Amino acid sequence: MAELFSATWMNELKDAWNAEPDVKDKLADIGFDSVITCGFKDEDTPRGVFIVKQGECVEAGDYAGQDPDWDMRAAHKDWMKWVEKGIGMAGMGTAVAMGKLKFKKGDYGSMIKDPRMAGPFVKSFGLMQKIGAE
Repeated sequence: MAELFSATWMNELKDAWNAEPDVKDKLADIGFDSVITCGFKDEDTPRGVFIVKQGECVEAGDYAGQDPDWDMRAAHKDWMKWVEKGIGMAGMGTAVAMGKLKFKKGDYGSMIKDPRMAGPFVKSFGLMQKIGAE
């Protein structure tokens, strides 16, 4: 099992993303292109980057200064809880409302109201559970 947000882990997530039609194909249907970064709330810069073109993750690895469309942050313990146990739509809303999951960039409110994006977004967290992390 790879370390959370390491280049190895980000590439495992990329492979899982691209193999999951409910994520990749659903986002391809709406022409989703995005630079997604993630990391820890107490750090200035994200740890990992995930670049999506037309729903497919085309690049993943260590953050190297890319300008994100979405930058998600949480405490290490919260990320690990979601990796281990998963998180559904209600849990996601609660995590955002309680400040456990922060979006330094990106509009969570509009994304979660659009079922074409919300479903794949929540399923992407399920992929994190599928690959695990240390």
